[in-house]
Amino acid sequence: MAGIYLHIPYCKQACSYCDFHFSTNLKDKKSLVNAIVQEIKSRRNYLKNNKLESIYFGGGTPSLLSKADFEAIFEALQSHFLFDASAEITIEANPDDISQENLQIWKTLGINRLSIGLQSFNDEELNWMNRAHNAKQSITSVLLAQENGFENITIDLIYGSKFQDLKTWESTLLQAVSLKTQHISSYNLTIENKTVLGIQNVKGKEPSINDELSSKQFLLMSDILIQNNFIHYEISNFGKPGFFAKHNSNYWLQKEYLGVGPSAHSFNGKSRQWNVKNNNLYTKAIEQNTTYFEMEELSVKDRYNEYILTRLRTIWGCDAEEIKQLFGEEMHAHFLKMIDQKQIDFDKNNNVYTLTNNARLYADGIASNLFIS
Repeated sequence: MAGIYLHIPYCKQACSYCDFHFSTNLKDKKSLVNAIVQEIKSRRNYLKNNKLESIYFGGGTPSLLSKADFEAIFEALQSHFLFDASAEITIEANPDDISQENLQIWKTLGINRLSIGLQSFNDEELNWMNRAHNAKQSITSVLLAQENGFENITIDLIYGSKFQDLKTWESTLLQAVSLKTQHISSYNLTIENKTVLGIQNVKGKEPSINDELSSKQFLLMSDILIQNNFIHYEISNFGKPGFFAKHNSNYWLQKEYLGVGPSAHSFNGKSRQWNVKNNNLYTKAIEQNTTYFEMEELSVKDRYNEYILTRLRTIWGCDAEEIKQLFGEEMHAHFLKMIDQKQIDFDKNNNVYTLTNNARLYADGIASNLFIS
């Protein structure tokens, strides 16, 4: 099984914190959609006829695509790839794009999972983020999707902003739980260079992130969502039983995936490649049949390090026996040696090592200590 990610690089407006690749100018949308269709056709052999268990429209804001845009993309996908009967097909959508008409279009196309970028239930905070929706729309968008038969919905939340303390974050989480969605993804706000928030921070007009408070918010989030029947299956992701995100789980479990569109990444188990991060350059390269991506062959060491980095984020953890089978005795011995030095950070079940909840706060640092340089 494999997955396809399609990067749709358009947004109505730029969020203050976002450093993803996108444009607010939609004038070239038709030519870019045509280029995406052509890339799908040209890369039909990348996944070696593996069936698709997930298709993910991300961005950007893919909910800005028209019915005709989606139909062209789906026609190309269905003509050149095999779909598993239970394939998860997700579209990221902002609350302000969720209407009766759009929901029916997406459902007719076969989209069966919505990822709704709520981010907050606080109008002042949403305005500060430069989101295009308000708190009321955050709630009504989910309810409208449920009324239209969507039974697999995930919502995004952000914590760590200057508007939140533990009390307001608890209120946000309880509001999210009350919407009865099947999945919640929640991310710690980060201040990136070249974003509006990053520039304002450098100028001293916006505070830096309070890491101690963010850590407390993370632990509070884990406690509240687990108490409400969510499984904390990845550091930033919580799913009800049977509703873990298939597509993102593919990333964490090192399954193959194809990335289509500008800035999209692909992985086939042995190499990784990434498309040019520029709409115009991407479109022209596709039209002129010239190279639009870079590629890196992955060594055994690279693959071991990626295994450690991604698996430690999840409840599936690192399996010592699997490490031996995949990467050999030497890396297996290295893994056990390094684990032995940091036993306090791990829970062990047979040969599988997972991070304790507190250790998840430092997952990347702990993973780097297990790497082979």
